[in-house]
Amino acid sequence: MFRQVAHRLLTRSTTTTYPIFPATTTLRSFSTEVSTDASSGDSAFIDAWKKVAPNIDPPKTPSQYMEPRPPTPSTLPSKLTVNFVLPYAAELSKAEVDMVIVPATTGQMGILPGHVPTIAELKPGLLSVHEGNDVKKYFISSGFAFVHSNSYADILAVEAVPLDRIDPAQVQKGLSEFTQKLNSASSDLDKAEAQIGVDVHSALNSALTG
Repeated sequence: MFRQVAHRLLTRSTTTTYPIFPATTTLRSFSTEVSTDASSGDSAFIDAWKKVAPNIDPPKTPSQYMEPRPPTPSTLPSKLTVNFVLPYAAELSKAEVDMVIVPATTGQMGILPGHVPTIAELKPGLLSVHEGNDVKKYFISSGFAFVHSNSYADILAVEAVPLDRIDPAQVQKGLSEFTQKLNSASSDLDKAEAQIGVDVHSALNSALTG
């Protein structure tokens, strides 16, 4: 219920005007409200291209390589569709799950079907994917989570490792080493590098023991 109310509050008319702006000023739509049909924009581009360079074939636009965006459903879906992508692999592609919990910089954030559109920056921490009684856990280094109004979530991480592949002894060793480096650091650069090591290994330790 809260998610549905919040979504209605966030829904904006593209013709709304405000007295502090000129009468012709309008609000832009959310990216998830933009039509999935890009043919009209491509046609306008092609027509303009032919006027300028009629003897050269027009280049393809990015929208021609994209799959159409699924529309926003009229009822609350029972599943959340998740894409979890790394620079070198796709851990999840269009996986339908019950919930995802991501380590946002503002704290652990749960994403359920019908979540309001959100962009969240991610910090080192535990990401968990819940489907029934099955829970997959990953430790991620950083990234972003994009939650769309159609109950799709795109999670982009720089690095991610399944939690069961992390050696707790190595985590404790790294935490001890970086703590010593932080205590003995003499320059601001050394302190910053050591602090990053302490923060990451502390997050690793919390993910393993939490």
